[in-house]
Amino acid sequence: MTGNAQPHPLSWEEAVAWLRAQPDRQALVRACFYDDPLLEAARRFHDSSEWRAVRKLLPPVPGRALDVGAGRGVATYALARDGWNVAALEPDLSALVGAEAIRALMTEARLSAEIVTEWGEALPFADGRFDVVHCRQVLHHARDLPQLLREVARVLKPGGRMVATREHVISRPEDLQAFLDSHPLHHLYGGENAFLLRDYHAAIAGAGLTLVASLNPLQSDINLFPSTIEEQRAQMARSLHLPKAFIPDWLMRWRGDRLTAPGRLYTFVADKR
Repeated sequence: MTGNAQPHPLSWEEAVAWLRAQPDRQALVRACFYDDPLLEAARRFHDSSEWRAVRKLLPPVPGRALDVGAGRGVATYALARDGWNVAALEPDLSALVGAEAIRALMTEARLSAEIVTEWGEALPFADGRFDVVHCRQVLHHARDLPQLLREVARVLKPGGRMVATREHVISRPEDLQAFLDSHPLHHLYGGENAFLLRDYHAAIAGAGLTLVASLNPLQSDINLFPSTIEEQRAQMARSLHLPKAFIPDWLMRWRGDRLTAPGRLYTFVADKR
């Protein structure tokens, strides 16, 4: 399954620069942490409900972490600030959305990270090097999803954990185009994609990883940010004319499993045994 193969006029950097220049899109720019100053955006990410939820999925004692597809470096910053020894993998060299942005951010924050400009399908790291591999909005961009996950598994230590957050899911192959048409930047740079839930699960299992959690859109603040579980619970309660306390977690999970919007977000947690 691949995205729209039509030619697109802009690079990813140019597409993000276009978005940042739109007066009516500033809320989206901030929600995506594309705003400047970058250090301020990174601090906001570290303090966000999204990162607080991610932190709960990570091992309690910081060790070595690999941030795959690190982008501007906000998650690299958050990991380093929480005490992890971080390597950031980002093939884009951009000073706005790539490796140079990460380098500038970490220098200004006086934090350290190894920055590597390679692709995830061929990770330039030794076997078993990392305690955690973190991927934020990365798997759905994979050129070869099974190969990317095999590489993730290879560089994880036995007992290590992969946390892949905010991954786009579709229910049917024919839903892909509807998602691409709705994405605010795909028409500019053409780099978006989404997979069936079963494709993510199969690739994780095929890499030799054990799926610990597959969190649907209503199971985690990670997938809902900038909204939260509690906001969604209150909304559901209002629609059913019930107090919020009458909307338990199992009902949120049940409802989330039945969502069908093309491109809805899931988070995957998997361990290497």
